[in-house]
Amino acid sequence: MLAFIVIIHTLVSVGLILAILLHSGKGAGLSSALGGGGGGGAFGGTGVIEKNLDRITIILSIIFSFTTIILVVMVKH
Repeated sequence: MLAFIVIIHTLVSVGLILAILLHSGKGAGLSSALGGGGGGGAFGGTGVIEKNLDRITIILSIIFSFTTIILVVMVKH
Protein backbone atom coordinates (compact mmCIF):
# COMPACT_ATOMS: atom_id res chain seq x y z
CA MET A 1 0.00 0.00 0.00
CA LEU A 2 2.84 2.37 0.88
CA ALA A 3 4.52 1.76 -2.49
CA PHE A 4 1.28 2.54 -4.32
CA ILE A 5 0.86 5.85 -2.47
CA VAL A 6 4.49 6.77 -3.16
CA ILE A 7 4.02 6.08 -6.88
CA ILE A 8 0.83 8.17 -6.99
CA HIS A 9 2.56 10.94 -5.02
CA THR A 10 5.50 10.96 -7.43
CA LEU A 11 3.29 11.07 -10.53
CA VAL A 12 1.18 13.86 -9.06
CA SER A 13 4.35 15.77 -8.14
CA VAL A 14 5.64 15.63 -11.70
CA GLY A 15 2.22 16.59 -13.07
CA LEU A 16 1.99 19.52 -10.66
CA ILE A 17 5.43 20.78 -11.66
CA LEU A 18 4.47 20.60 -15.34
CA ALA A 19 1.13 22.30 -14.75
CA ILE A 20 2.79 25.16 -12.87
CA LEU A 21 5.44 25.58 -15.54
CA LEU A 22 2.77 25.72 -18.26
CA HIS A 23 1.15 28.76 -16.66
CA SER A 24 2.03 32.00 -18.39
CA GLY A 25 3.50 34.61 -16.12
CA LYS A 26 2.29 38.17 -15.76
CA GLY A 27 3.00 39.96 -19.02
CA ALA A 28 4.35 36.83 -20.74
CA GLY A 29 1.72 36.71 -23.44
CA LEU A 30 2.08 37.46 -27.12
CA SER A 31 0.64 40.96 -26.81
CA SER A 32 3.24 42.03 -24.24
CA ALA A 33 6.02 40.55 -26.37
CA LEU A 34 4.93 42.79 -29.24
CA GLY A 35 4.68 45.84 -27.00
CA GLY A 36 0.94 45.89 -26.38
CA GLY A 37 -0.49 46.27 -22.90
CA GLY A 38 -4.12 45.19 -22.85
CA GLY A 39 -5.49 43.35 -25.88
CA GLY A 40 -7.43 40.84 -23.84
CA GLY A 41 -9.67 39.50 -26.60
CA ALA A 42 -7.29 39.09 -29.53
CA PHE A 43 -7.04 35.33 -29.17
CA GLY A 44 -10.31 34.23 -27.57
CA GLY A 45 -9.48 30.57 -26.97
CA THR A 46 -6.63 31.16 -24.55
CA GLY A 47 -8.99 32.03 -21.69
CA VAL A 48 -10.54 28.56 -21.81
CA ILE A 49 -7.13 26.93 -21.83
CA GLU A 50 -5.99 29.00 -18.84
CA LYS A 51 -9.16 28.14 -16.90
CA ASN A 52 -8.70 24.42 -17.55
CA LEU A 53 -5.03 24.65 -16.63
CA ASP A 54 -6.01 26.40 -13.39
CA ARG A 55 -8.50 23.63 -12.60
CA ILE A 56 -5.94 20.92 -13.32
CA THR A 57 -3.39 22.67 -11.12
CA ILE A 58 -5.88 22.97 -8.24
CA ILE A 59 -6.93 19.32 -8.52
CA LEU A 60 -3.31 18.15 -8.61
CA SER A 61 -2.41 20.29 -5.61
CA ILE A 62 -5.32 18.85 -3.60
CA ILE A 63 -4.30 15.29 -4.51
CA PHE A 64 -0.69 16.14 -3.63
CA SER A 65 -1.79 17.44 -0.23
CA PHE A 66 -3.84 14.34 0.52
CA THR A 67 -1.09 11.95 -0.53
CA THR A 68 1.40 13.89 1.60
CA ILE A 69 -0.85 13.59 4.66
CA ILE A 70 -1.45 9.89 3.98
CA LEU A 71 2.29 9.25 3.66
CA VAL A 72 3.04 11.08 6.90
CA VAL A 73 0.41 9.09 8.78
CA MET A 74 1.53 5.77 7.26
CA VAL A 75 5.22 6.35 7.98
CA LYS A 76 4.50 7.40 11.58
CA HIS A 77 2.79 4.09 12.30
